[in-house]
Amino acid sequence: MQPRLPKKPPILRLPPKSNIDLMISKAAELAAIAVGIVAVVFALDAAEFVLAPVTTAIVIGLMLGPVATRLERHGVPATVSAGAVVILFLVILAVAATALAAPLGTWMNRAPQIWQELQIHLSQLREPLGTLQDIRDQLRTAVGDGGVTVSVDESSTVESVATLAPAIIGQVLLFLASLYFFVATRYQTRHSILQVCVSRKLRWRVAHIFRDVERSVSRYLLSISIINVGLGFAVSIAMLAIGMPSPALWGALAGLLNFVVYLGPAVMAVILFAVGLTQFDTLGGSLLPPLVYLAINLVEAQFVTPHVIGRAMTMNPFVVILSIAFWIWIWGPLGGFIAIPVLLVLYSVAANIIPGIPWMPEEHTATLRRVDLRNIRR
Repeated sequence: MQPRLPKKPPILRLPPKSNIDLMISKAAELAAIAVGIVAVVFALDAAEFVLAPVTTAIVIGLMLGPVATRLERHGVPATVSAGAVVILFLVILAVAATALAAPLGTWMNRAPQIWQELQIHLSQLREPLGTLQDIRDQLRTAVGDGGVTVSVDESSTVESVATLAPAIIGQVLLFLASLYFFVATRYQTRHSILQVCVSRKLRWRVAHIFRDVERSVSRYLLSISIINVGLGFAVSIAMLAIGMPSPALWGALAGLLNFVVYLGPAVMAVILFAVGLTQFDTLGGSLLPPLVYLAINLVEAQFVTPHVIGRAMTMNPFVVILSIAFWIWIWGPLGGFIAIPVLLVLYSVAANIIPGIPWMPEEHTATLRRVDLRNIRR
């Protein structure tokens, strides 16, 4: 006699969700995502003192990482190569500061005079501005003046500097320490993260993310740095040719501002127009410096940069503007510098997590796929 098998438990079939239930479920998921995004934004803002220098150090470390790699291939220890990278970065900053200190100090001393000359040149706008002032006074009279009192903080500049100096020094030291240890331990950090990955497929994807991030960020920053140096020389020669004083200053400033795409050239054009108003008597002469600069920048943006870094590194301009606006809003000018590298990191992560979507052009993806993974396995 065969033993009786236990009866299988009955299968409970839940009724299908209605459209309202599905909408509520999707709305709850979207609300959770929105709350998470808001929390991340507030966390970035609140932790600016720590995250801003550390993130900048990582970006600079990715840019100068190939220098440390070349030194290590010749038998230099990682600790020594990381110190060499930090010293190289400090030397570059010192050379740039020394070259710009004298002309920048001269123009800073002339700032009051430049402001007076700008007021004289812009005096023709007083009539429309006066009309707007009259309209504002009429609106205030009609609505009623609330009698708001504005108090002005009369704290001295010395007190402000004494308050800000420790914070600035702390951020600089944190940046240098982060840069050194990031470069010195980049392979150990990568190896430790790969060891955490439990499956082979996950380890493969994380390895590709590391590779893509390092290649794209270092290639972009090194190429853009070389291009901006060339742009600075071209702008200096052009400003010298049209009779602008301190041409080296404007060339260096053009190269620095060009790291912030779109917004940097616009700010540079406004600065050159303001300086041109003080140097030339006519409006046409005042427009000459910004027009010459914009022509050089147009050649750089449309021909030189695509030829050097390739169309593969081209990203959606709207996404680039959003990234720059967001990071400038969060971390100020420093955020404008790291906006594009952070966007490249997000592109690389998204391209490996969801490979079916063309986050980057196929040319860039194919180029990255041909890279050997030996450095990642170290």
